[in-house]
Amino acid sequence: MRAEGFRGYQDLKLADIPKPQVSDGRVLVRITAAGVTPLEHTILSGNYPRAKAPLVLGSEGAGVVEDANGSEFSAGSRVMFMGTYGASENGAYSEYLAVRKEHLSLIPGTIDDVSAAGLPVAYLTAHMALSLAGFEAGKTVLSPAIGGSVGNAVTQLARALGARHALSTTTSHAKAEHARTLGFDEVIDLSIEKLGEGVRRITEGYGSDIVIDAIGGDILSEALATLAMNGSLTTLGYSAGRKSTIDVTDLIWKRASLKSFALFAQPQEMWAKAWTSIFTLLESGAIKPIVARTFDLEDAAEALRYQIESRPFGRVVLKI
Repeated sequence: MRAEGFRGYQDLKLADIPKPQVSDGRVLVRITAAGVTPLEHTILSGNYPRAKAPLVLGSEGAGVVEDANGSEFSAGSRVMFMGTYGASENGAYSEYLAVRKEHLSLIPGTIDDVSAAGLPVAYLTAHMALSLAGFEAGKTVLSPAIGGSVGNAVTQLARALGARHALSTTTSHAKAEHARTLGFDEVIDLSIEKLGEGVRRITEGYGSDIVIDAIGGDILSEALATLAMNGSLTTLGYSAGRKSTIDVTDLIWKRASLKSFALFAQPQEMWAKAWTSIFTLLESGAIKPIVARTFDLEDAAEALRYQIESRPFGRVVLKI
């Protein structure tokens, strides 16, 4: 499924292209499922200048190794991956992709391909952001938007790794109720309670040691105000807006810090450590990716529209 231009959904077209050839450091993967991320919508809308059409979209996915090309992976192995695919080169909305071996991880036997396809971006981001924020067991973590990919991944990882509190939010009462049925019992329903009030209630006035914010806008400033002494807020997304007004005393009086995070700026050893930890937690069942809905490859435009307009609880995945 290739973007022939970047003018909107109508530019997504099925295309027959040559099967990719593997070069040094690459593994040929037969794709079985591809995660749908906000990046594809950004590119398709013409808001990612570095992307050049025609371009096969898709930065993450899952599949089966067809040609291991001398790597540590074996032919027939089930793998998941993510990278700059679908942005600077052809991506995962395809039957085959030549993936850099460092971007690959085996899929635990407890996880199906569809679930695996939608987890790499969110869980790698969550794990590395928590590590850089100095997370350790016993700390209180807030990551807004429980239904979103990063918010959900941070909440799950923090809880699995021993957080004292793993808090999140939603603006939808229905999503808050759904979250509770899935076992997320520290979700602040912003339709009936302010963010700061919810954090104070759940933490008994303590606040947040770590905030991982993928939302931006007003939520960033509200989340910043929840920080405990020596706390930190990491900003890594702006789905709710690129601009926010903060009260600097939330930093000064609490000796707090404000940080940024970019996934592809992190060193390879951090990627490897994150992959290993995530694999172990998935295998044990301590974390469980949530898939909201699947679509067939030919319905990629509808999948993107559903993700952006319906804002589902969980990931959207294409079956190849």
